[in-house]
Amino acid sequence: MFEIVVTKEFQERYFLLSPHLKKKAEKQEGFFRKNPFYPSLHTEKLEPKGKELWSFRVDKSYRILFRFLKNRTAVFLTVGPHDWIYEIAFKRF
Repeated sequence: MFEIVVTKEFQERYFLLSPHLKKKAEKQEGFFRKNPFYPSLHTEKLEPKGKELWSFRVDKSYRILFRFLKNRTAVFLTVGPHDWIYEIAFKRF
């Protein structure tokens, strides 16, 4: 099982999600904890590769941005709409 650490930004943005999206995010988090590359997550490494930023799907429109840490740990950096995640990923993280 993977351990998940969350940033303050992730907490704040997660709080603003609709109850429906929160439920989807919790389901996907469960899959992530067991296997970060579970097929429905569509986990992908973002460009440029040196930043070590990854994302996975909450649903078709929302993503969670994260980094792998050591010892089966990941830090969830933020959550938001697909286009926004890819736009801000390298500007802020």
